[in-house]
Amino acid sequence: MADPRRALITGVTGQDGSYLAESLLDKGYEVHGLIRRASTFNTHRIDHLYQDPHDPDARFFLHYGDLTDGSRLVTLVDAIAPDEVYHLAAQSHVRVSFDEPEFTGDVTGLATTRLLEAIRMTEVPARFYQASSSEMFGATPPPQSEDTPFYPRSPYGAAKLYSYWMTRNYREGHGLFAVNGILFNHESPRRGETFVTRKITRAAARIKAGLQQELWLGNLDAARDWGYAKEYVEAMWLMLQHDTPEDFVIATGTSYTVRDFLRISFEHVGLDWQKHVRFDERYLRPTEVDDLIGDATKAQRLLGWKPQTLTPDLARLMVDADLAEVAADR
Repeated sequence: MADPRRALITGVTGQDGSYLAESLLDKGYEVHGLIRRASTFNTHRIDHLYQDPHDPDARFFLHYGDLTDGSRLVTLVDAIAPDEVYHLAAQSHVRVSFDEPEFTGDVTGLATTRLLEAIRMTEVPARFYQASSSEMFGATPPPQSEDTPFYPRSPYGAAKLYSYWMTRNYREGHGLFAVNGILFNHESPRRGETFVTRKITRAAARIKAGLQQELWLGNLDAARDWGYAKEYVEAMWLMLQHDTPEDFVIATGTSYTVRDFLRISFEHVGLDWQKHVRFDERYLRPTEVDDLIGDATKAQRLLGWKPQTLTPDLARLMVDADLAEVAADR
């Protein structure tokens, strides 16, 4: 029997990383994940995937490492010799990037170069996926496609744009199979609780259960193209199976405001959001991105990928998961 294909995932403990690890394991891959050493456990999204490394049938392995440590990345890539590398890890909170711009530049930007250089130096013939972002488009009017000019409006967006161009540079300059997945906002019940969609769905569930009364938010007029993360990781995999390395926008092609997401989520549990939501200017960005709507025509045409879950169903799916979590905690 042939050895299974081997994948390395940075950011494996995050929303996308956990769904991607599940998907690749289901496809028969051997999956290696990069995690940072911490004094607290942060593996709750992947605990159900854990396998004893002593088990001869184990196909899921975790390795300590840090994206600021280039030498460690070289060592890991050389030792694992992956067929595919999915670079998902980053300082991923846009609002926080204004408070920590240098750190964001290092981890969200320069780390991509470190990982690409590790692949180049070791000469491991790995296909490389870079998690690019719709935040790179920023102030450019929608709809946004692969040919739309970039205009980032945050340190996070600027760092992601650096990573985007470095990925293209290593593809064109060094011949690496390196692609950018320009994913628009994608959410799920595994989304971190500081992100606006999860803040909303969690609050709806907790207010319904009588566990809290208020929800503090910033700009309610920002419009986003929200899709389901579980579906978006399949697009990542498809990009690395394509015959040639190309960049792809992944999106639903629809737009909803934060206010819309609020209304849908609270209505799902029979509540009027206006009775519970309060404004806090601390959640405003110094420079706002008003409207993001992705055009994923290329992905549908070349990869056969298209979204199945649109924003209203996504919001209700997330609320149901948070209701179940509240019930389980009681």
